[in-house]
Amino acid sequence: MKRLVALAAVVALGVAGCSTSSAGSPPASSAASGAGPVNVVASTNIYGDIVKTIGGPAVAVTSIIDRPDKDPHEYEADAQTQLALSKAQLVIENGGGYDDFVDTMLKSARTKPTVINVADASGLNQDPSGGEFNEHLWYDFPTVDKLAAQLVTDLSAAAPGHAATFESNAKAFTAQLGQLQRDEAAIKAKHAGEGVAITEPVPLYLLEAAGLVNKTPETFSAAIEDDTDVPPAVLKETENLFDTKQVKLLAYNQQTTGPQTEAVLAAAKRNNIPVVPVTETLPTNQTYLSWMQANVRAISTALTDDRGHL
Repeated sequence: MKRLVALAAVVALGVAGCSTSSAGSPPASSAASGAGPVNVVASTNIYGDIVKTIGGPAVAVTSIIDRPDKDPHEYEADAQTQLALSKAQLVIENGGGYDDFVDTMLKSARTKPTVINVADASGLNQDPSGGEFNEHLWYDFPTVDKLAAQLVTDLSAAAPGHAATFESNAKAFTAQLGQLQRDEAAIKAKHAGEGVAITEPVPLYLLEAAGLVNKTPETFSAAIEDDTDVPPAVLKETENLFDTKQVKLLAYNQQTTGPQTEAVLAAAKRNNIPVVPVTETLPTNQTYLSWMQANVRAISTALTDDRGHL
């Protein structure tokens, strides 16, 4: 399974004068003492945006993977990130094997921040029989709803004076999540059981919640995710999904491309099967909610569109 990996050795950066706090207890300089916002570090800008939406000006957020042109699977740890973690009161990691570098770096930190592991908070089975755990949890709206609730709890503990604001912001956020789930249900009502194809399992939670069936050979998507060669017979089987019109759309990860994904993209285009681009980091000038709203609209449109596009 492809994961966020630290390709460089983690720099153990001690910060002189930093007080050590127990897990769940922010340092004396926290927002709770009125000295400033709650320092939060998120493994990706997706979680960074969510905590900004709920925390507002009462949080100061550092996102480790913060640009679409950063490959989440080739992250190199650096001293700047280690410094941010050493000052963090709250850390948000995806978990499930996706961003293990966060735990590695936290071992070198002098302080012990509260850590939200989204995979653990999700309640999903992380060791499913007959398959691998899908780590792309931000495409699963019930999980994001649980994350929002946990953020209210942990931010309120760090900055009690802002608890009402956190509650209010989370209520507005989860209301929009609820609309996204209703939009998924509307797709399901019209298109349940229809076949789709993927290059990687990035959007699979969303597709499955919309009642769609992934027809892609597991060997194909696993090879793309693991950056290994797809066997020729499997590539042919995948292309055949489009040639025989077994699928209504292709969900194409724009951040992982190569000859084999491009061959599948070409198969979709020559058969006029719509292509829905997806990413696993937050696009520039988007919020989490606007990004997911666009993804859901794109899927809905593609299912009634007979023109391939990207």
